Amino acid sequence: MMKRNMQFIALALTFLFLNVNGVLAQDRSYDGTIRIKPVRLEQLGEFIHVDLDVVLEDVKVKSARGVDLIPQLVSSTTTYDLPGVSIKGRNEYLVYERRLAVMSRKEKNSHKLPYRVEKNTKKQSGVIQYRYVLPYEAWMADARLNVQRDECGCGESTLMNVEHTFDKVTLERMLVPYVVTPYLSYVEPMVEEIKSRDVQAEAFLDFEVNKVDIRPEYMNNPKELAKIRAMIDDLKSDANVTVNRLDIIGYASPEGTLEVNKRLSEGRAMALRNYLATQYDFPKNQYHIQFGGENWDGLVKALATVEMDYKAEVMEIITNIPIEKGRETKLMQLRGGAPYRFMLKHIFPGLRVAICKVSYDIKNFNLEEAKEVIKKRPQNLSLNEMFMVANTYPKGSQEFIDIFETAVRIYPESEIANMNAATAALSRNDLVSAARYLERVKSEEFLPEYNNAMGVLLLMKEEYELSEKHLKIAKEAGLDAAGGNLEELAKKKANAIEIEKKNKNK
Repeated sequence: MMKRNMQFIALALTFLFLNVNGVLAQDRSYDGTIRIKPVRLEQLGEFIHVDLDVVLEDVKVKSARGVDLIPQLVSSTTTYDLPGVSIKGRNEYLVYERRLAVMSRKEKNSHKLPYRVEKNTKKQSGVIQYRYVLPYEAWMADARLNVQRDECGCGESTLMNVEHTFDKVTLERMLVPYVVTPYLSYVEPMVEEIKSRDVQAEAFLDFEVNKVDIRPEYMNNPKELAKIRAMIDDLKSDANVTVNRLDIIGYASPEGTLEVNKRLSEGRAMALRNYLATQYDFPKNQYHIQFGGENWDGLVKALATVEMDYKAEVMEIITNIPIEKGRETKLMQLRGGAPYRFMLKHIFPGLRVAICKVSYDIKNFNLEEAKEVIKKRPQNLSLNEMFMVANTYPKGSQEFIDIFETAVRIYPESEIANMNAATAALSRNDLVSAARYLERVKSEEFLPEYNNAMGVLLLMKEEYELSEKHLKIAKEAGLDAAGGNLEELAKKKANAIEIEKKNKNK
């Protein structure tokens, strides 16, 4: 009995000890693995460089928790805490943002802020680079590098295992590849006084022979009319949208005379207008009927998707013979009319299309409104409004980058959206996406920012001569960021040459 009591007491004390020291498995603030990989601990002149990588492997921080990783320089006489890396769960990150927002500039300068704060909302793997420089002092000559982990925010921390730890500062220069810190420049979009937009839907409506009235239940009409109604309903349900105009454009297939085709197309477009008038309360003067002509462009697109005999000969006639010079007659005569009969049966019906295009305005939003709109209907924001929202986040943060990627998804033809998306991609070292976005920028209006971004891209790809060419153009145009990148280029080139020499001498 006494032996069992002693075992129980020992077990209880062990449990208490683990609980007090905060290391119970269920008390961990995160799942996954965090490793510390030292890169450099080195004195260069009057400064000491502390470089390390925080390696995350499937790390997921609990929403209301965080983990602080605090590098330390520890000598025989002094322990010096460096600014740490803080990885916070969703709710903890929101608390941090609020606390930061209410700080005055004086408080921020006096408060020891973390080196970097990361928001963690899902399992994450990757590397957080820590590159810190501080003035060298004599006591640091025999300092080693430790990293403390604090999971409770209470100042109680545990010493982390540091791979291949540096036991003392290297006083002789270590040659490691220089890591470029790019200087990036974003383009601020112009303010839109009136945000006018349009959206359209195609309807391939089925009509009874030689009739121009719509039977909503006839053949494929229910599905086709539903597409148009869904588009209009989406706009009607948005209180920030004002519909100005509905254009209904009728296209004809190429067979028959132009006069007959025009009459049929306009009649069918009018029928679609009459149908929509029974569904919605738009004034009659907002409807506009247009004849789009014979749908030769649609025929070319359709031919690219079907298998048909003599297709190359059909395309040659369409390409080289004008309509007024008898294009349709030539098609009817080709190969005894076989290709024409095939198109008449299988392709032409799909060319008799009606397009409903709705033109509308969207209200302008102030910053606070825009921050809410971007969460639910980002398509209602202008590029300038998105730019304002992006700049409420730290440059280079995930939220900052996400907004520019949203902008280019909504405005894929905008050169400004592509410029900024390329720059955001460079900030996260995504060279493939950056190159793709830059390919879409053609206007000389963005020459300095374009050349700076292209220079950074080439620098990171180690194409130094071309990089220098672009950066010099940007600098001569007055872009300050390009000057910083030229300095980075010089450091990278010098470092590369030095490493090459050292490797040759081995």
